[in-house]
Amino acid sequence: MPHLPASQALQRFRVIDLTQVRAGPTCCRQLADWGADVVQVQMPEHMRGDDTLGGQDGSDYQYTHRNKRSITLNLKEAEGIETLKRLIATADVVVENFRPDVKFRLGIDYESLVADNPGLVYASISGFGQTGPLATRPGFDQIAQGMGGLMSVTGQPGDGPMRVGIPIADLCAGIFAAQGILVALLEREASGHGQWLHTSLLESMVYMMDFQTSRYLIDGEVGTQAGNFHPTSIPTGVYKARDGYMNIAVFGSKIWERFCNILGAPEWIADPRYHDKPSRSVNRESLNAEINQRLAAQDRAHWIREFNDGGVACGLISDVREMLEEPQIQHLGMVKDVVSARLGPQRMVGQPVQLERTPSSIVRSAPRRGEHTEEILTELGLGSEDLSRMKATGVY
Repeated sequence: MPHLPASQALQRFRVIDLTQVRAGPTCCRQLADWGADVVQVQMPEHMRGDDTLGGQDGSDYQYTHRNKRSITLNLKEAEGIETLKRLIATADVVVENFRPDVKFRLGIDYESLVADNPGLVYASISGFGQTGPLATRPGFDQIAQGMGGLMSVTGQPGDGPMRVGIPIADLCAGIFAAQGILVALLEREASGHGQWLHTSLLESMVYMMDFQTSRYLIDGEVGTQAGNFHPTSIPTGVYKARDGYMNIAVFGSKIWERFCNILGAPEWIADPRYHDKPSRSVNRESLNAEINQRLAAQDRAHWIREFNDGGVACGLISDVREMLEEPQIQHLGMVKDVVSARLGPQRMVGQPVQLERTPSSIVRSAPRRGEHTEEILTELGLGSEDLSRMKATGVY
């Protein structure tokens, strides 16, 4: 079956995906969803492969590897490496997340490949960076969350550090790598040259600390855990109405005045305990207790309607099912349909950025390991005799 691009936006680019687990595959999925011809290179079926996403038929694997083609090559065999190099010579982008030394040992590092493909954009994703004292350490999402500072500001004060409920270091590293690839491809249009770019789980977490790093680097303040409440904007956090919890966000003096009036507490506007941001910070606990006492008089639906109508941000706290049933999310069309030849109809979340003329789409489910091996090798000019020999000798 001919390759069907997910979008016209990136269909002229071929990407060789040498990655495993999540950060690298996430990077390549970003490109595949906008139409790049992403060729996922995996070890042959008889050799140990990547089962960390729950196996090839698991929902996690299906979501992460959609819109890709798969080829198997035994990179422990010289012909496997040579065939990979031949494939890379046809590509615009290579993405890898080997340990930093592995690509040099295999002879598939950027400098070894660029002579035959000067326009190659080569992206490396690692745990801690390509060089430095920790470069050879194994990387894992939660390790990066901890070392990157995120766990120190997540969770309730006094309860110890808390991880975020998604693999945020992996996801951010993959998304940042995809952004770097697109920047490099744009620059290549001017210079005619590719380049090596690299990021890591640790760097992605340091960047995502955002205002917490500026608070320290500029103001000298070390952020701590604030639980479900914003550390600097008060009152902003989780509050309890008569029938359950909801989020309320009050930013700025005008919004604070609206909030007080809607809650039936206009006296708080002039109350010396609460009249300005520093006072509300000092008296945070008493203010939150009084807010919850007043919210207990009505259900969440009442308060969400009243606050939003009055220009105060407020919303439900949803689980995954409730989130996907939210009418606004359904209106945005974020859930897409695709059919797997072996698993049947599937639904999965699409990209969060809508390009009106060249939107992303999901046109094929995740491939079986090596599903497109012979198709891709034929595209490289190999004949049936070559394929038979390579298969018999374990090259794919």
